[in-house]
Amino acid sequence: MKYNFPKVDLHLHLDGSFRNSTIWELVSAQGVTMPVNTEEEFEKWMEEHSQSGSVNQFLEMFDAPLKVMQDKDSIVRITKELIEDIAKLGVAYAEIRFAPQLHTNKGMSQRDAIEAVLEGRRIGMEENPDIKIGIICCLMCQGPETVNWDANMETANIVHEYLNKGVVCIDLAGAEGFVPLSNFAPIFKVARDHGTPIICHAGDSQDWTTVKDAIDMGAVRIGHGHHIYENPELCRYAAEHNIALEICPTSNIQCQTRKTYGLHPAWNLYQMGIPVTINTDNMTMSRVCLDDEYDHCLNDMGFEYEDLILMNINSVKSSFMKDEDKKKLIEKLESELDKLV
Repeated sequence: MKYNFPKVDLHLHLDGSFRNSTIWELVSAQGVTMPVNTEEEFEKWMEEHSQSGSVNQFLEMFDAPLKVMQDKDSIVRITKELIEDIAKLGVAYAEIRFAPQLHTNKGMSQRDAIEAVLEGRRIGMEENPDIKIGIICCLMCQGPETVNWDANMETANIVHEYLNKGVVCIDLAGAEGFVPLSNFAPIFKVARDHGTPIICHAGDSQDWTTVKDAIDMGAVRIGHGHHIYENPELCRYAAEHNIALEICPTSNIQCQTRKTYGLHPAWNLYQMGIPVTINTDNMTMSRVCLDDEYDHCLNDMGFEYEDLILMNINSVKSSFMKDEDKKKLIEKLESELDKLV
């Protein structure tokens, strides 16, 4: 089914959402070694690994595309192409996230990586004027917080320099469950002290306590977060304080943080008044776009067509876009609601 209302994707990873043809072209140009030998084998390899049934195993896939995302030109190109692709799919606003520290293996600094993504954003929006893009810079959990403490602290210390220049907030992504999420609190405090807004992956493969930890650390929005459902008191808090959840249905099923679409608690959370939003997570690795996720919402998860528009309004309200842009986009979405009457 096609959905013609303006769409918003708040949870979209750059290194999981690329053109396979571009990655393979760069593999050939750069002479890097990949786990397979052809573009066709690469697509099959990703399909197999996306069904791993584990968040941490799913994350192992990112090592492959990251090999060719270690120079400015490649990052600019991949960012620009992603913006072009989602604009063609009817996305009006997206927040694209990436971890600057993962692009420093061949001499680039974190600042270089941020500026490359921002350059790709600039070109992408110039060539596709109907879409607006915010950039999220991720800290990374790669095991105990001590493993990459310095790299995370560097990210926390520099992101504020790019606020109002395309970067909108800081996030924590990566593996879960190695250490308590609260171990990263000192790094988030540095970001907060610089005035950087905070969001955080939590409550996906781990339980509701990580959502509470994320909120306690200052997160105003939660990546995934669906395990909040197991704590009614925390659900009430999220509803009362407009803590939005970035639900990524297909990713949750592939990683088996939820068994089936029908057993996903997104609709229940939505009925509780929590600002639920629907997102793709990794378009290429999961082989989905927002229309696919909306199909699952309607066919498998209990939502109605009107709910899709209302959840996009949730996305706009909980986004980091400018207030005047929020107002215009909400008006467009409300006009779509009026057509349903």
